[in-house]
Amino acid sequence: MPNKKRTIFTKILIWRYKYISERQFILVLSVLVGFLAGLGTVLLKYLTLFIQSVLEGGFIRNYYYSLYFIFPIIGVWLVYLIKKNFLKKEIGHGISTTLYAISKRSGIIERYKMFASFMVAPITVGFGGSVGLQGPAVSTGAAIGSNVASMFHMNAKTRMLLIGCATAGAMSSMFKAPVAAIVFAVEIFSLDLVFTSLVPLLLASIAAVITSYFFRGTDVLFSFELLDVWRVKDIIFYVFLGLATGIASVYFSKMYFLITRFFGWFSNAYVKIGIAALAIGLMLYLFPPLYGEGYGLINNLLNGNTEVALSGIQYQIDFNNVWTVIAILLLIAVFKAIAMTTTFAAGGVGGIFIPTLFMGSALGNSVAKVINQFGFEVSESNFTLIGMTGLMAGVLHAPLTAIFLIAEITGGYDLFVPLMLVATISFGFTKYFVPNSIYTAELAKRGELITKDKDKNALMMLNIDRIIETDFIKISTEMTLGELLRKGVSRSSRNIFPVVDETEQFLGIVLLDDVRSVMFDQSLYENTTVSLFMKSAQNIIFYDDSMETIMEKFKGSGAWNLPVIKNKKYVGFISKSKLLTAYRNKLIELTNS
Repeated sequence: MPNKKRTIFTKILIWRYKYISERQFILVLSVLVGFLAGLGTVLLKYLTLFIQSVLEGGFIRNYYYSLYFIFPIIGVWLVYLIKKNFLKKEIGHGISTTLYAISKRSGIIERYKMFASFMVAPITVGFGGSVGLQGPAVSTGAAIGSNVASMFHMNAKTRMLLIGCATAGAMSSMFKAPVAAIVFAVEIFSLDLVFTSLVPLLLASIAAVITSYFFRGTDVLFSFELLDVWRVKDIIFYVFLGLATGIASVYFSKMYFLITRFFGWFSNAYVKIGIAALAIGLMLYLFPPLYGEGYGLINNLLNGNTEVALSGIQYQIDFNNVWTVIAILLLIAVFKAIAMTTTFAAGGVGGIFIPTLFMGSALGNSVAKVINQFGFEVSESNFTLIGMTGLMAGVLHAPLTAIFLIAEITGGYDLFVPLMLVATISFGFTKYFVPNSIYTAELAKRGELITKDKDKNALMMLNIDRIIETDFIKISTEMTLGELLRKGVSRSSRNIFPVVDETEQFLGIVLLDDVRSVMFDQSLYENTTVSLFMKSAQNIIFYDDSMETIMEKFKGSGAWNLPVIKNKKYVGFISKSKLLTAYRNKLIELTNS
C-alpha cells in the first residue's frame, strides 16, 4: 500500500510539472498552507476553550475557588510529563525557532512540530499558564508550510515563502486581521515584499481568515467601539503614553531575560519546575486576572468595565478610590511579565504576543486614569487600546504590526495618528535600551539573525558542516620525518597536515613547504620528529563561530586554509575558496526570483 501511494503521488507530481507552471503552483500551495495554518489555529483555540470550560465548572468556582488557581501548577507538570514521555523532543518558542530554521536550516522544520503544540499549548493556557496561543499557532503553521514545501520538492526560497504564508495564515486566523497578518510576516521574518511574494501572502491570509470565519463565526477577540475621537490637544498625553509603554517594554524584555537566566541555573528539572509552578500559583492567587491569556480583562477595560475586569480578585477593593484601582492595574501589568516568563521557565508552551496586549491594556488604562485625576479629560478606552499598540511595538520590535493589528481588529482606524505616534515612540525608546527583541536576542547573539541585508543573510545561512573538509591526514608530534613522508605526504593530495595528540586535541600544523627542503635527506628520517617542523596555525575557527566571524578570520590572517576546532578537538579545515564559492551560490539562491 505505501508503494502504491508513492506511485500515485509521483504521478501527481509529474502531471503538475507538465501542466502547471512553478508560479501557478506556488499560488496553489499558498492557499493550501493558509487553509491548513488557519485550521490548526482554530483547533488550538477550540482545544484550549474546551479545557477551560471543563475547569471553570460551577463546582470549582462556587466551592473551592482557591483550587482554581492550583490548576496552572497541575498544567505545567502535565506538560512536562507529555514532553518527557511522549514527545521526547524540545518544542522551543514558536517564532524564535522558526527564525532559526529560516536562518540556519534553509527553512527545514521537523515534522513533529506540526502537531507538538496541539499536545501541550492548550494544556498550558487552558490550565491557566499566563501565556498566549499565537506563538504555538505560528510554530504549527510554519512547520506545515515547511513540510508542504518539502513534500512537493520546492526549493529553499519557496519553502521560506510558504513559511511566511503559514505565519500570515496563523495570524489572520487568530485575530481575523488579514492585512496585519501580512505585515507581521514581512516585519518579523524580514520577507521581501515584492509582487511575487505579496500575492501568495494575500492568498494565504485570505484562505486562513475565511477558515476562521467558517468555524468560529463572526466572534472577535476584542470588542471595542470608538466613542471618543482623538483630539490634537491630547497629543502631549499620547507622547507621555508612548514613553510609558516604552519604559514598560524595556521592563518586560529585561524581566524576561533576567528570569530566564535565573531558572537556567537549575540543572534539576524537578526543582526548576517545582519552584516555577509554585511561583505561578502564588501570583495567580493574588491576581486572578493573570490567569490564562487574559482576554476578559482586556475587553472589560476597553468597554470601561473596570470593576468587572478586577472582579476575580478576592481581597476587598475600594473602586471609589481611583488611586487604589490604578495601583492594582499597575501591579497586574508588572506581574504579567513575571508570570509569563515563569510559565515558560516551568516548561509551559505558549507565546508572548497576547501578554504584551494584556500588559499594554492595563498600563494604558492606568495612564488615562492618572491623567484624568489631575483634572484633564482623556478617553480611558482609547488609551487602553493604544497602550496595547505601544507594548506590542516595543516588546516585539514590530511597530507596523502593532499599528495595523490594533486598528484592524478593533476598527479603530480613526485613531491611526495616535496609534502611529505611540508605536513609534515606544519602539524607538525600547530599541535604544534593548537592541533585539525577545524573539531575536539569542539569534542575534549567535550571529544567526536574518535581516534585510541579503549579503549578510547569505553568509549567515551557510552551514559550517557543508564547508568543512576532512580529507587531511592527521599526524602526531612523535612521528618521525620518515613516517610523515610514508604515511602522510605520499598518501595525501594536501599540503597541510594537522598535528593532534592521542585525544584528538589540535596542536598545530605542518606545511609541506617546510619539509620539502629535507624530504630527500634520508639521514634525517629516523632521528627527526614532526615537532621540529610543527608551527601554529595562522588562526583557528571554532565550530560555533558565526560565518561572519569566520570570514573575518580569513581576512585578518590572509590564510587560505584554517583548522576547525570543536570542544578543543580537531574537526577539519575550511578553505577560503570553498567558503567563497558556497557564499556565492547561496547569494544567487536568495536573489534569484
